[in-house]
Amino acid sequence: MNWRSLNGKYYEGPIEEILEEAIQREYNLGNQLKICVGTDSQVYKEKIEYATVVVVLREGRGGFMFIKSDKGHGPISIKERMLIEVSKSIEIAYKICPVLEKYSIGLEVHADINTDPQFKSHPALKEAMGYILGMGYAFKAKPDAFASSSCANKVV
Repeated sequence: MNWRSLNGKYYEGPIEEILEEAIQREYNLGNQLKICVGTDSQVYKEKIEYATVVVVLREGRGGFMFIKSDKGHGPISIKERMLIEVSKSIEIAYKICPVLEKYSIGLEVHADINTDPQFKSHPALKEAMGYILGMGYAFKAKPDAFASSSCANKVV
């Protein structure tokens, strides 16, 4: 499935090209940027819907995002679903990393996993954190993981 914006515009081509065009446009406007990647999912009986977002933050000026949706099949455990979400985010982070390095833009990978042990997603925290940090990316979990827990959550 193609990437789209929140207002419904669809983009052709790989996310690396889409993002680089956006970065060039924003730099021409004088904006400083940071990129956050996150994924969220929703279970509907035997189907699981995933939404991965690339959030482009303009320092002090808001931001925008690119969205990619796909589906999976269940049933699977919540821990497995959380780790699939993280792997989808890392896959995109890996693809866009060369573009971000070219422009010296920071990248965070956000996991929709709660740091509070009382929540069902918590058992996946250590593995997700190790996976993300092991790949060399900055890691954020709830409540700081807005790309996954707010942005992706709104479009899944």
